[in-house]
Amino acid sequence: MTLDQLTNDAISLLKQLIETQSFSSEEDQTAQLIEAWFKRYNMDYNRTKNNVWAINRHFDKNKPTLLLNSHHDTVKPNSAYTKDPFKAIVEDGKLFGLGSNDAGGCLVSLMATFTYFYSQEHLKYNLVLVASAEEESSGPDGLNSMLSIIPKVDVAIVGEPTLMNLAIAEKGLVVFDAKVKGTPSHAAHPNDDNAIYNTIKALQWFKDFKFEKTSKVLGDVKLTVTQINGGKQHNVVPADVDLVIDVRVNDKYTNAEIADILQKQAPCYSITPRSLRLNSSSIPADHELVKAGIAIGRTTYGSPTLSDQAVLTCPSLKLGPGDSTRSHSADEFIYLNEIEEGINIYVELLNRVLIPV
Repeated sequence: MTLDQLTNDAISLLKQLIETQSFSSEEDQTAQLIEAWFKRYNMDYNRTKNNVWAINRHFDKNKPTLLLNSHHDTVKPNSAYTKDPFKAIVEDGKLFGLGSNDAGGCLVSLMATFTYFYSQEHLKYNLVLVASAEEESSGPDGLNSMLSIIPKVDVAIVGEPTLMNLAIAEKGLVVFDAKVKGTPSHAAHPNDDNAIYNTIKALQWFKDFKFEKTSKVLGDVKLTVTQINGGKQHNVVPADVDLVIDVRVNDKYTNAEIADILQKQAPCYSITPRSLRLNSSSIPADHELVKAGIAIGRTTYGSPTLSDQAVLTCPSLKLGPGDSTRSHSADEFIYLNEIEEGINIYVELLNRVLIPV
């Protein structure tokens, strides 16, 4: 098979994926489309819930394993769409549709790449492909659930839109629920302990607070108050106000360290992390995958957005066609030539890493 054939088939599959609803935890039908790809190319595969995965034909347990991963679930379309989000529309070289950029283009490009190498012998790495579910919701039945099922992974390429540049690090995420207390009372009476007014001090503290350690690749930890809720009646001063804080963590801290700092210092009655499992991730700058990417003209950077890298404990590289700024936007699209370029770059990079000199 040629790369041109694989590229055409990948684009056809992406059009089918766009026109098949696949919200997180509702990916059953897109999983069937992905299964059909493996059947068409006579490749052995497995399906675990809505995750579809395969290993290369000449898998050797004595070799290290490279994971190729992207996801086939989507967010729900926002109200600003002017085009049908579930219709694959091609205009001016752009393929429009929900999930086209995040991360359908990456997924089909990685599937084409895996297919290209599937039957090749004497590769330096085994290959495992996982088309995963529940990435957008960080759900329990996504890539995290597969790590005990697939062969042990030594390094990974996670397909997310990076303009085919090398995201060698990615920020982690901790979401906190915080509570500011006060004294409840009737609005008509004096009250020097109004929970809503007390929130002003807490909000100012969060606005001004800086974590000390800066990362060369990922920059500062980013802390943002994103939700506030308090009070139910116009004439009642509430007992407390709830805040939600979104913290994007660089590679100088673990999520547990971030939680410890905020719990000791934040001027709140309580501040509780929802989860500590979505840590920052990275790959050494001197890893052969990174050096191979640089050798073919790709640049490196640190990514502020979260992906399935967060559930991996091995070194991982985020790399894929498309542009992250289009993700979750109205009238989402990917350029068709980005998919062609993506497949070619994936293959060129892996040729340098997989093929013995």
